Amino acid sequence: MTSTVVNYQHHLLSDSDTDSDNGHTESFPDLSNSIFKPYLESANNQLSFATSSSPDLSKIQSFLNSSSSGALSCLICLERIRPSDPTWHCSSLCFSLFHLICIQSWARQSSDLSAALAASRLPITAEKAAESSTWNCPKCRSQYSKSEIPKHYFCFCGKLKDPYSEDPWILPHSCGEVCNRPLQHNCGHFCLLLCHPGPCPSCPKLVKSSCFCGKVHEARRCGFKNFSCNKSCSKPLDCGSHKCLQICHDGACPPCKARAVYRCQCGRVQQERECCERDFRCEKECKRLLSCGKHVCEKGCHTGECGDCPLQGKRTCPCGKREYEGMPCDVVVPMCGATCDKTLSCGLHRCPERCHRGPCIETCRIVIAKLCRCRSLKKEVPCYQDLACERKCQRMRDCGRHACKRRCCDGDCPPCSEFCGKRLRCRNHKCPSPCHRGPCAPCPLMVTISCACGETRFEVPCGTEMDQKPPKCRKSCHITPLCRHASNCKPHKCHYGACPACRLICEEEYPCGHKCKLRCHGPRPPPNPEFTLKPKKKKSNNPSEPTPGSPCPPCPELVWRSCVGEHMGAERMMVCSNRAQFSCENLCGNLLPCGNHFCTKTCHALKNQSSSSFEGRSSKFCEDCNLPCQKERMPACPHPCPLRCHPGECPNCKVLIKRSCHCGSMVHVFECIYYNTLSDKEQITVRSCGGPCHRKLPNCTHLCPEICHPGQCPSPEKCCKKINVRCACQTLKKEWQCQDVQAAYRNTGCDPKDISKNQFGVGLLPCNSDCKRKVKVVDSMLQSRKPKVLEEKEPSTEKHVGKRRKKRDRVQETKQASRLQKIFTTVKRVLLFLIILVAVIASSYYGYKGLLKLSDWMNEVEAQRQKRHPRF
Repeated sequence: MTSTVVNYQHHLLSDSDTDSDNGHTESFPDLSNSIFKPYLESANNQLSFATSSSPDLSKIQSFLNSSSSGALSCLICLERIRPSDPTWHCSSLCFSLFHLICIQSWARQSSDLSAALAASRLPITAEKAAESSTWNCPKCRSQYSKSEIPKHYFCFCGKLKDPYSEDPWILPHSCGEVCNRPLQHNCGHFCLLLCHPGPCPSCPKLVKSSCFCGKVHEARRCGFKNFSCNKSCSKPLDCGSHKCLQICHDGACPPCKARAVYRCQCGRVQQERECCERDFRCEKECKRLLSCGKHVCEKGCHTGECGDCPLQGKRTCPCGKREYEGMPCDVVVPMCGATCDKTLSCGLHRCPERCHRGPCIETCRIVIAKLCRCRSLKKEVPCYQDLACERKCQRMRDCGRHACKRRCCDGDCPPCSEFCGKRLRCRNHKCPSPCHRGPCAPCPLMVTISCACGETRFEVPCGTEMDQKPPKCRKSCHITPLCRHASNCKPHKCHYGACPACRLICEEEYPCGHKCKLRCHGPRPPPNPEFTLKPKKKKSNNPSEPTPGSPCPPCPELVWRSCVGEHMGAERMMVCSNRAQFSCENLCGNLLPCGNHFCTKTCHALKNQSSSSFEGRSSKFCEDCNLPCQKERMPACPHPCPLRCHPGECPNCKVLIKRSCHCGSMVHVFECIYYNTLSDKEQITVRSCGGPCHRKLPNCTHLCPEICHPGQCPSPEKCCKKINVRCACQTLKKEWQCQDVQAAYRNTGCDPKDISKNQFGVGLLPCNSDCKRKVKVVDSMLQSRKPKVLEEKEPSTEKHVGKRRKKRDRVQETKQASRLQKIFTTVKRVLLFLIILVAVIASSYYGYKGLLKLSDWMNEVEAQRQKRHPRF
């Protein structure tokens, strides 16, 4: 159920209420997810392997599609059903929706017509005919009694009366609650969907069920619990000898088709027949002697005894009036000679012949006076003949439009055999039903309205299609844009007519490097045909051509264009398409051939105007450079180059430099080029003196035992030097390794770095009894020296507070403090961001103003120069 029904999740639906008078449209939100959610959750949680969609869900989906497109119409009046209109829906087959007023009028007219027909044809009173009258659904023709004529407006599930609600999240004509109607097949479960139109879907509950043959037991959905295991049935057949060979099937097993030779009931004939036809009778008579020994059995093939002779015992003459007793069975009974008097086939007269053997005459030829069926002619005719006159019946038939015209009608005129032929309300078709009384049934045809691609469609009653709009398809348009934004263009929905114009910026690159900033004006693809319900009879074979685009205009961008010497600060704002050149009359500033200094001549044109880098330009009449070299050497070196200003790289530096070793005990001397060309690792190796490190370890008082090395000394906590360890009173003394002493200090929670050199190792040994005695003597002496101060304990005034409460108060205080800190931090960040933003905006503004003023000043200076020197 998940893969297909999830498509109901994928297609979001809405309902709309459109006023036919003023065109006002009221939109409703998506309702399909809320309606299908309980069913989908139950199906996904209980049975993940069910992938077949329910046709009942498709009916509900079709109703929601029609509702979302405003195409929900009443079949009787062909008007649109608004969410506020009272409605009634058929609960038998079609589940169509009608206006309550329309179906009430339809039901009353149909029941009155049914009662009138019953009263005219059947021998019952008009009141009884009215009580037993019925009416039919206008679409599926399901029959309802007169008592079932709707009187009130109920929701789809029938629980709420007058369910109209202004809540846009509730489906119109629904109560918004769970449907809870009993599901089909009387499984005992109830519908899980919200109050919905159409039939309830199959039960999604998970139950244990067995296949038809009972061999396989599986957990399946309750609505699909009857299944076949696709194995042989193997149930014993009615014959008791064979088993069913068909695939596991529903219902009783078919008759046994095994063929064999069987005897008939009398045992004289053998035939090859199917097992289900093994008990058969041949076409021969029995011919066995009866108990009298004189006659044979005249019965057909049968089983068991033939019985007694029928001619024994009490016997009568052929007419049955005279009886004989004790007559042998081989003697023929004589006829009595009286009149036969047996009733003839007409049922009115008796046989007038004498007692006779065999049947009486078939036709009664006694002449009697008879009336014709219409009782307009009376005549004497033989009893076996029927009397019919030539008069044609002029009574009106049930339709009320045509006369009976039947010869000698008995008053029970048959229904009209003509076709109605009236124009239906749809104005497209005529009524195909037999001629009838009262209004014609609605047009049974449905018109399908689809989108341009045909993926989304809905059906509307015939006659309402001209007022409908095409459905809003959620598929993407299949037409590929022809402009340059085909890959970046935002996809749009399926539509009729031309595709919307591309709203992206053109961004076509000019030869100058700028891009067109106008809206896209490229070619447009050919449009789709416009929406129409009645296509043209003659379709044009010439496909519509795409609309050509227009070229981009000249580049309108304003650019800062430099002078012929390409000087900084001498730029002018010009239109990019204008290629005029000018001179700024400033110093040239072009890079000289040495590559380090610049030309001091007046601004002049360069030979290579296309190059934008100083290195790529070549000078014209630029001076020669005679200054000393000022380049930075590579690799980096603090010593200047001894040559004059020159192009290319400087020679290697041969200056001697001094570097101390890692431990600082000696100084090395290297050539600058040699030392700077070494890698970092090689420099570290070269600077090492090769002797002991001689640096003090961080955790103890000993020196590093490693060879001269860079960085911190390795493994300071693994010092193996011997240390004298004492007790607290310094009475006891032992020799430990330094790393053990550090570990002992860490175990006591102290950092070895914080221990002074004199106290390092003191107090790590426990004192014994001698040490304690000595400490007591010392303490007693110290106590005797201290003044006696009476310490009075102040009575505690605080109330006893539990530990949990104290802990909770401390947590709340820390939380409040952390919240205040977060608030202060956030405010500081916001203020800092605002200050930076204002500073950036101010600097940008005043910088731009300064550039404009500088440009205006340079233009004024140039204008003054042009006035002074007209040759420029």
